[in-house]
Amino acid sequence: MAAGKLNKRITLQRASFHDDGYSSQVIEVWSDLATVWAEAAPVRDSEKLAAGQKLATISYRFLVRISSTVADLGPKDRILFKGREFEIHGAKPAGDRDEYLEISASAEVS
Repeated sequence: MAAGKLNKRITLQRASFHDDGYSSQVIEVWSDLATVWAEAAPVRDSEKLAAGQKLATISYRFLVRISSTVADLGPKDRILFKGREFEIHGAKPAGDRDEYLEISASAEVS
């Protein structure tokens, strides 16, 4: 794969959980892991009806250079891209020498 295809900027985030300090409730806080160059390819979009509301989603395949920062990405993480929060469904090594990480993710569309 040519590095020139990694032409989109994405931010990778990971959730952590903290006590709010007041009511002993645990709150989810998202922190940036890295902002990296990626190839971003739409895979499909879909609509479904849930609880009387129409929900639309779009799925993407992201490809990033593998590094120690991104090597353990998975469903506990998310991607910020084009103003949307993409939920990660899976990630696997890709490329001739596993030099890339292929990430499958989807986002709700309003």
